[in-house]
Amino acid sequence: MRKFSTLYFFICAASLLSLNATARAQAERRYTVLILGKAAGVQTSSTRPDGAHVFTYEYNDRGRGPKLSSVIKLDPRGLPILVETTGNDYLKVPVNETLNVVSGMAKWKNGAESGEKLASKAFYVSMYGPPEEGALLAQALLKSPDKRLPLLPEGEASIRRTGELTVTAGGVSRRVVSYEVAGLGFSPSTIWLDEDNNFFGTVSSWTSFLPEGWESTQEPLLKKQDELEAKRTVNIAKTLVRKPTGPIAITNARLFDSETGKSVANTTVIVEGDRIRAVGRNVKIPAGAEVIDAKGKALIPGLWDMHVHIGPGDGLMHIAAGVTSVRDLANDTDALFSLKENIDDGNEIGPRVMMAGFMDGRGPYAGPTKVLVDTIEEGRAAIDNYARLGYVQIKIYSSINPELAPELIEYAHSKGLRVSGHVPAFMSAEQFVAAGADELQHINFFALNFLFDDVKDTRTPARFTAVAERAATIDLSSEKVRSLIKILRDKKIVVDPTVNIFEGMFTDRAGTISAGFASIADRLPPQVRRGLLTGGLAVPEGKDQRYRDSYKALLRMVKMLYDAGVPLVAGTDGMAGFTLHRELELYVEAGIPPAKVLQIATIGGARVMKRDLDLGSITTGKFADLVLLDGDPVKNISNIRRASLVMKGGKIYEPAALYRTIGVRP
Repeated sequence: MRKFSTLYFFICAASLLSLNATARAQAERRYTVLILGKAAGVQTSSTRPDGAHVFTYEYNDRGRGPKLSSVIKLDPRGLPILVETTGNDYLKVPVNETLNVVSGMAKWKNGAESGEKLASKAFYVSMYGPPEEGALLAQALLKSPDKRLPLLPEGEASIRRTGELTVTAGGVSRRVVSYEVAGLGFSPSTIWLDEDNNFFGTVSSWTSFLPEGWESTQEPLLKKQDELEAKRTVNIAKTLVRKPTGPIAITNARLFDSETGKSVANTTVIVEGDRIRAVGRNVKIPAGAEVIDAKGKALIPGLWDMHVHIGPGDGLMHIAAGVTSVRDLANDTDALFSLKENIDDGNEIGPRVMMAGFMDGRGPYAGPTKVLVDTIEEGRAAIDNYARLGYVQIKIYSSINPELAPELIEYAHSKGLRVSGHVPAFMSAEQFVAAGADELQHINFFALNFLFDDVKDTRTPARFTAVAERAATIDLSSEKVRSLIKILRDKKIVVDPTVNIFEGMFTDRAGTISAGFASIADRLPPQVRRGLLTGGLAVPEGKDQRYRDSYKALLRMVKMLYDAGVPLVAGTDGMAGFTLHRELELYVEAGIPPAKVLQIATIGGARVMKRDLDLGSITTGKFADLVLLDGDPVKNISNIRRASLVMKGGKIYEPAALYRTIGVRP
């Protein structure tokens, strides 16, 4: 009996250990991926018996989105010693990423980079890691004596506790703590951990990751996070904005007159308060004025980016780049109003913001919006609300029923709102214009007009891949092309090309710095620069040159539109500030003279938005929005990148100081 009991004990103990190991391996935590508050995917995490963390991560964003499986093993300090990630990235490019650390030597490889380094105390940041990897980094930083760690392949991260909040869901309450992690981007990012330092989630107005069942905590978490982060942005605004106490006289400037497209040397500009009071060669300088000697530098009006989705931190980057006005073409209303209010009140650095209301139809490819419209009644209600809130434009998206488009456009016009958009699926650009649209977003929709017989459903990534494969085959001298261009010109339809996007999608290749950022990549924070190596669309075998040729075809289309007199606006839909510079360079590459490009990016945007009485040129009586450049962009458009002083409404900013704040070398 005694032997039986001992044997029985060991059998039970072994069974219990096995059950515990299985439970540990199977204990799965699930997090919902939220895009504008709507469930779009899931991350799962569990721990194997050997202690390795196992993750799956996927979401669907209009047919795009990653699908990844990761294994991450940590040493006792919380530093990764093994990483294995497979699947596909946001643009469906295959992913195979590995890290191995042996005897302090780290070796890593992914589709964009490979390397090795002796780094026994460094944290490897995955190129394609799951959201919860941020918590692993935070935990390692908290274990570090000085709360700092070197990063692999390069850089350094730090962490600081910023606050806490008790959240409740389903009658259960949890206390969560917010930490800011610096070193991963242009500004610190906030992560929420529970009381045991386990991952609770990350939140933003655009994308959030929260435990299943706790999705309702997004709003209180975001409210608290905004309050905590506001302390930093307010301090930056108070420190880096200079408000002159008297008149400013900018002398000896080479002024770019955006009305005429001419440059005028030896010009003086007098600014008092937020307005330009005098412009000319023989202007009397007021007594007591602060004199800024331009020494022959180019002085241009503040730039306009006509296609942004502005978010936290973007405003500073816009201003540093000389962008003093933007048009937001899709955003969460509450987040946009809060950000705009902070900028207008001087609590955050940023440009003037023109708001366009976004709407789409329901379905599997619905855009990132809470405003879903399937009936004319829903559409009218949405338009009424946007008009009431002070929006100046409506942007229609790809899943809107084409049959609704004419009525929606007519109703928006009756409320004094412009209408632009993606061309709805199963509708051609020509039909969209015939329905009354005022503007087309993205040059690919112009190209898709000539592929309509074969590519009708443009809700999917086909609106990119079909253009990449076939734009080069479109006969730009054909009657169909010339006819549409004539329609656009005669109806004064505005085109917002955002051609920089397609340069990236069609020509970027993994392992090579993105062409659009090659000239400034070395100035950027290490982890941001690293992200420029990931490449664009997955290129089918044998199609590399076709994709490049199709990009060139899009440039030719932009030039044809310009030559025909079709109004163009300079928009980006990309990284704040820097991307507008690239967009303007590409217009010049397409063959548009630099002076004309500057007109497009200044008075052109102001005219389209009907703000040219106050903005868009350096003219007496207008707002004092201007940029002083160390180089003449009329001679070389890339000099647009060399801002030495920016003024918005008479307030003065030094770009070098702004850039230092976000880790960018001037």
